[in-house]
Amino acid sequence: MRNVGRTTLLMLAPASLFLLAAPFVPQAAPRGAPGSFAAQVQPFLKSYCIACHSGAQPAGGLNFTHFRSVPSVVNARAEWEKVIQYLQIRHMPPPGSAQPTDAERTALITWIQTTLANANCVVSDPGHVTLRRLNRAEYNNSVESLLGVDLRPADNFPSDDVGYGFDNIGDVLSISPLLMEDYMRAARQLAQAAINAPDATQASSQIAPGEFSGGGAALVDSGIELDTNGTATAKHNFRIGGRYRITVTAYGEQAGPAPAHMAVSLDGAPIGDVDVTAVAAAPASYTFQAAVTPGQHTIGAAFTNDYYNPNDPNPANRDRNLIICSASISPPLAGSFHLPHINMELASYRKAGLAPAVIARKILSPLAAHAWRRPVTAAEAARLVHYVALAQSHGESFERGLQLGLEAILVSPNFLYHVEITPPSQTGGLQKLTDYEIAARLSYFIWSDLPDAELTALAAAGKLHQPAVLAEQVHRMLLDPRARELGSNFAAQWLELRNLNTVRPDPARFPEYGTGLRDDERTETEMFFNDIVHNDRSVLNFLNADYSFLNNRLARFYGLSGVHGADFRRVQLADDRRGGLVTMASVLTVTSDPTRTSPVQRGKWVLDNILGTPPPPPPAVVPRLPDDTSGTVKGTLRQRMEIHRKNPACASCHKLMDPIGFGLENFDAVGRWRTQDDHLPVDASGTLPGGQRFDGPAELKAILLARKAMFVHCLTTKLFTYALGRGPTAADACGIDAISKQAEAANYRFSAIVTGIAQSVPFLDTAPQSAAPTTVGRRS
Repeated sequence: MRNVGRTTLLMLAPASLFLLAAPFVPQAAPRGAPGSFAAQVQPFLKSYCIACHSGAQPAGGLNFTHFRSVPSVVNARAEWEKVIQYLQIRHMPPPGSAQPTDAERTALITWIQTTLANANCVVSDPGHVTLRRLNRAEYNNSVESLLGVDLRPADNFPSDDVGYGFDNIGDVLSISPLLMEDYMRAARQLAQAAINAPDATQASSQIAPGEFSGGGAALVDSGIELDTNGTATAKHNFRIGGRYRITVTAYGEQAGPAPAHMAVSLDGAPIGDVDVTAVAAAPASYTFQAAVTPGQHTIGAAFTNDYYNPNDPNPANRDRNLIICSASISPPLAGSFHLPHINMELASYRKAGLAPAVIARKILSPLAAHAWRRPVTAAEAARLVHYVALAQSHGESFERGLQLGLEAILVSPNFLYHVEITPPSQTGGLQKLTDYEIAARLSYFIWSDLPDAELTALAAAGKLHQPAVLAEQVHRMLLDPRARELGSNFAAQWLELRNLNTVRPDPARFPEYGTGLRDDERTETEMFFNDIVHNDRSVLNFLNADYSFLNNRLARFYGLSGVHGADFRRVQLADDRRGGLVTMASVLTVTSDPTRTSPVQRGKWVLDNILGTPPPPPPAVVPRLPDDTSGTVKGTLRQRMEIHRKNPACASCHKLMDPIGFGLENFDAVGRWRTQDDHLPVDASGTLPGGQRFDGPAELKAILLARKAMFVHCLTTKLFTYALGRGPTAADACGIDAISKQAEAANYRFSAIVTGIAQSVPFLDTAPQSAAPTTVGRRS
């Protein structure tokens, strides 16, 4: 297959070409075992390929002289799959070279397909996942599940590095000295919030009415009055972290059909609400609890159900108000845990007269087992109990010792890392993960969280590795509300939604775009993704769907009527302008520049995230297209880009991306429908490599849907990468293909892909520690 100028086989981004081209369709060929390599393949290679693909510097790095047998083809599956794709689109041999007949082309395609299909696809190398730490989302979720404390300390950790498009890749997740300090600080705060020690107590602090302020608040003789819906706030400095009691004394000037209602918050986050039935003659105290970190925090008491009816015949029943008399802050009783079940256990152990060391073991060992995702050894439990004895030997309390033990649990590598300590195989081959390790992989894949009690019980019984049990657990876990983490973590990175936090559309050109609309765009996409996951719908809905999730503001932005209120709900779409991911405003916004659309970015996004065929990076010398329409080249963005593409250094990349991006030109830089660009009609037509034409987003989506197998393979690869925390290797290709075909047989249901990954050899096994897999694709 001869080279085209200086552009090599790899630089032409083969997959980007063949996926969208009008393919060569081979004629029917006889089924069964293919002929020999020498008889069926070598003559073709000699006639049409060897001249360029041989020697010390073969075109595209592909040397066909290295292939001399069927096993050599099977061992290079990825390369030969690309050969099929080049032959199908007639990209190779290149124009101007000797061309095979259709019969010759059909014969070689059929031989390769049959050979690869007949190959015994046994995964001998499941790959090895670099020891990886919890990322920020996993850390926050894990400590909340473990302790019931929602402090989210990881929000203040340094940002996680990204590899292969995700922030849970072991190769890039290291621990710096700064992060280690953050872990130690967080462990102290969490331990103090979860366990109240006597030496962590202090006298109750009082907050006088005069210390409160806020909208609708007025100081009166009995306290601070809220006569309209509003919040009275006061700041308080907490000397140490811990779980505190916040008591608000209040009464209501009652009126209307319901008593005054009060909601109490800490730093704006609700910690409880209550009907204030008390009256002025007898104010009442209402107590709430909250986990607090050291430092200054804002306490709020809100009046949420204002009532005023000046026409009520009873003057005493015309105006409802809330009066805050005072507030106090004090830690709960010493020796109590934030988790109620541990409090009950602690009380029963003390009642039974157990020794402190025994109680400490019974409290700390289950916490460590939960945190470390496996049973705790006797030696590990003894080391944790030692912290209690150490604290008491220095005159500190038993509870302080428990705090130290919990801190040790939280800074242990067994918690901070996804530790897999499977013993080496006696034969040096595959190493089977333990059921506990499988439980951890599964829970962090779907929930980004610790395994729950059911997963742990199945692991303890040695049943979790069984295919039927894994399938049952996948279905259960996808139905669980915690599966929304797939939307927040996997989908937000796959679809690049996190970039919404940094895009800044030009306010002069897009004055209607603000924080509210940005959040609406993100919510629509996440709810759409979660709907497919929770209801186990076909993943082809990602390409085109006749529904979405909108509120009144986003519906109005989309030009849709009949949607009322701020709450999101499922909405049937009236036409095929919208529907599916590529026409969602979130995706269209993150693939635009601040002042204009970017057909290049939009085309690249589709190639990368929908078809799994990212184009090559642009040469460093390529000039950037100006944002404005001033200068020598004026007109629509498309017209200016046509001039830009005349640069030979630009043309090879743009011919892959631009047609797709032009098909989305009916959407402006923030995803709003338009028919004109710079007062000229929008041209949303395109011609794909191979000559296939389309006009507008609906026809573009139809073309993408026709390539559904390619999309399913792309989505499977993305999920596979996210699930394992490593990049795909050449050895994974066969397994990913099999999972994609399994999904096709299951009507493309989302659960079929997740189940296939969970049952795959790379998910259940690992390579020996010395193995160094060769990854393919990108690390960033």
